Amino acid sequence: MELVDKVHNTVRTHSMFARGDVVVVGVSGGPDSLCLLHVLRELQGELGITLHAGHLDHGIRGEESRADAEYVEAAARQWRVPATIEVGDVPAYSAQHKLATEEAARRVRYLFLGRVAREVGADHIAVGHNADDQVETILMHWMRGSGLGGLRGMLPVQVLGAEPWWDGPPLKLVRPLLDVPRSEIEAYCQRHELEPRFDRSNLDLTYHRNRIRHELIPHLESFNPRIREVLRRSARVITDDYDYLRLQRLQAWEALAQENEGTIAFPLRPWLELHPSLQRQLLREAIHRLRRSLRNINWIHVEQARLGIEEQPTGSRITLPQGLFLFKGYDTFLIGEEMPLPDLPLMEPTEELTFEVPGIVILPETEWQLAAKIIERVESGHSVEDNDDPWQAYLDLDRSGRRFVLRGRRTGDSFQPQGMGGKSKALNDFMIDAKIPQHIRDRLPLVVSPTHIVWVSGYRIDERVKVTQQTEHVLHLRFVKSLAPHRGSASAI
Repeated sequence: MELVDKVHNTVRTHSMFARGDVVVVGVSGGPDSLCLLHVLRELQGELGITLHAGHLDHGIRGEESRADAEYVEAAARQWRVPATIEVGDVPAYSAQHKLATEEAARRVRYLFLGRVAREVGADHIAVGHNADDQVETILMHWMRGSGLGGLRGMLPVQVLGAEPWWDGPPLKLVRPLLDVPRSEIEAYCQRHELEPRFDRSNLDLTYHRNRIRHELIPHLESFNPRIREVLRRSARVITDDYDYLRLQRLQAWEALAQENEGTIAFPLRPWLELHPSLQRQLLREAIHRLRRSLRNINWIHVEQARLGIEEQPTGSRITLPQGLFLFKGYDTFLIGEEMPLPDLPLMEPTEELTFEVPGIVILPETEWQLAAKIIERVESGHSVEDNDDPWQAYLDLDRSGRRFVLRGRRTGDSFQPQGMGGKSKALNDFMIDAKIPQHIRDRLPLVVSPTHIVWVSGYRIDERVKVTQQTEHVLHLRFVKSLAPHRGSASAI
């Protein structure tokens, strides 16, 4: 198939343009972009589109860059395509935003093309990424640890404007050459007597992509000469799988996600029933919605968060890239930028709530209350031994007594954690060893008898009040949620 026909087929398959569209073509002067402009010029009558060329001198290569700009301007004039030529300052942008030169150049280039598009009334930008660029991108993403989204490589059509650095309305970014190998592009240029510019930086092996192009891919071809085709085919299969998972993700999102200002929350129990693949998809979606980008979000970040939700204790905080945190509460977890108190029965550090058994003590300004009731040893059945709810406890009533204070920790607090054979331990040391998050330690309710701490809520009872075979009366303590937050001062019922 001729290259022009191949491009036409790609444009039609992916519905890149509609009649009447104005398209800004990014033209560096190299083989890919020069070929793209030439081919679209051949097809513009049939496609019903209007072209406008855009070229940015990145301010990196001195006289060579200026010569590139003059070349593109002359070619566009010869082909009667209007053009906008400008000079950018990639080194300054790189320093200002603390970016590698490659990433800074990419952003500056797209910001320029976006501005040109707004000026000429275009909502499409066409760039010259080819099939070999696609292979390089797939390998880069694979080595970075990307998920399915990254292993798709570059998309033929995508929305430009979802990333936080974008400064205008969204635009449609299209890649008409994505199915065309570099060798065919170079042959096309020779056949049509095009003399593209040569960018020496494409040989600079300090750039990661260049090492992949000139070292890794030739090495892989020694194992399989058709490795480029294999990787592109794999990317197409992954794209189909990703699209199916995307539908599943959207359904799960609608059912579970609770979006608030700056945070996204999920109910814990239904989350844990989801397939791990869907959990990863939802985590990536949450990060993308909060940050408008998944750049620098790798598989390991998502997997650590996913496993943390499953394995970390209630109250844990997990650090994510881009200044985000994940907080695991009692029955929900949330992702956000701030550090809100998790959804736990917490109290003000200076509060003291007295209560007697049986009864209920209400935690003010929260949805939580502590219910205390007495049950006979025979009534408790196996629940005492098999208690898997950290926010309920069974105590020997005759050893604990009936009068308690609910309060936060104090300097010098200690107790005898169950399972330590009656050895006393400083409460602060226990909290550190139990990995209780630091920001909730002062707010964690302690159930205290007139003589000692009997329960560090959510974590451990005291050895002296544990239920034994000799226990006759069991004190059951349990934190439960009420229907609405309790307002006003502390109270006991």
